[in-house]
Amino acid sequence: MMTFNDDLIKRMSVAEEVFWQNTDKKPIEGFPVSAGDVEKASKRLERFSPVISALFPETVPFGGIIESPLDNIYKTATKLGAEVPLYIKRDDSLPIAGSVKARGGIYEVLKHAEDIALKEGILSTAGDEHIKLVSLAAKELFSKYKIQVGSTGNLGMSIGIMSAALGFETVVHMSADAKQWKKDKLREKGAVVKEYEGDYGQAVKRGRELSEKDEFSYFVDDEKSKDLFCGYAVAGGRLKKQLDEIGIVVDEKSPLYVYIPCGVGGAPGGIGFGLKLVFGESVHVFFAEPTEAPCMLLGIKTGLFEKISVRDIGLTGRTVADGLAVGRCSSLASPAAAAIIDGEATVADEKLPYYQKTLWENDRIYIEPSSCAAFEPFIRFNQTPHRGTHIIWSTGGSMVPENIRRAELGI
Repeated sequence: MMTFNDDLIKRMSVAEEVFWQNTDKKPIEGFPVSAGDVEKASKRLERFSPVISALFPETVPFGGIIESPLDNIYKTATKLGAEVPLYIKRDDSLPIAGSVKARGGIYEVLKHAEDIALKEGILSTAGDEHIKLVSLAAKELFSKYKIQVGSTGNLGMSIGIMSAALGFETVVHMSADAKQWKKDKLREKGAVVKEYEGDYGQAVKRGRELSEKDEFSYFVDDEKSKDLFCGYAVAGGRLKKQLDEIGIVVDEKSPLYVYIPCGVGGAPGGIGFGLKLVFGESVHVFFAEPTEAPCMLLGIKTGLFEKISVRDIGLTGRTVADGLAVGRCSSLASPAAAAIIDGEATVADEKLPYYQKTLWENDRIYIEPSSCAAFEPFIRFNQTPHRGTHIIWSTGGSMVPENIRRAELGI
């Protein structure tokens, strides 16, 4: 087991809750993706909107755009003792996959489908009518190809559902932490699910190895994917539009504070990057991780990023917040996160049901346990209230079966 003199890491190593504020933020430069890359991702999603509408009728009222509402949860904030304006970004209700992973995961599948369609002549140019991709010819073409992914659950859901709908052979490699209902749902949608006794890292490693042996296979790599990162980052511009619509100004005098659960780091890193592109220094981003799996905070604080695992300091990596049960952070997202986040809080598993029930009882919103981690940095940061607008970023929940919801909420 590695040992460190740093007091924060010592406290983390015994699964103590910590709150850390980043005093070494840097300007957004030298990042693996650019503002131009994020803009291209946004335009690509617009081109695919007819395809999404055709495959998933529930998106028709939204013009085939995969986006979530922004809800006021001031009642919950008051119950938690924080007298500041609080909203929740409802990525738990994103269409198709019901989690934050829908935005990035579905984007990467669509980009890969577009690349194949252009190469094989289904599309003549990137500006061609993408509705052709729901044709029988396109489905027959995609059936010759395979898409694979390693996941604790939610990324697998987004990749598996979208890939299978387009006609790809789809394989999701899932860790022991993944919920059984997520495995069942993926199989119902036509995906092959391979299960592993080990953690998320083992599922990713095995999936990557198997994909590399198959020339027709494409591996969606949550630890290294620029496409996933760009898909997540599109959220920044969309959030600005929502804030504009309800008359909320974000500037130096009226800052924005956003609190996001963090697993391997791709989704929160991408969202944070997208927010910084739009709001600059007027937005402040905080991550939340379980006390037994604080891989991002550990990677940033040691400067080792993906080269260190939570097990190296004696932690288990196990948590009821299954989407956050990750031992090693993303090599792509962690340096970016180190440069842009304002801080992080770790949270003990036993607090998550309290946050979950408080949100349900006061605002009648259900989110899964891993989403509830975001309340911890909000509470810790606002022990002294900070003026401005505060947003909890919910990462999953709408697809959770009713019997599981009722059991979690005790109703």
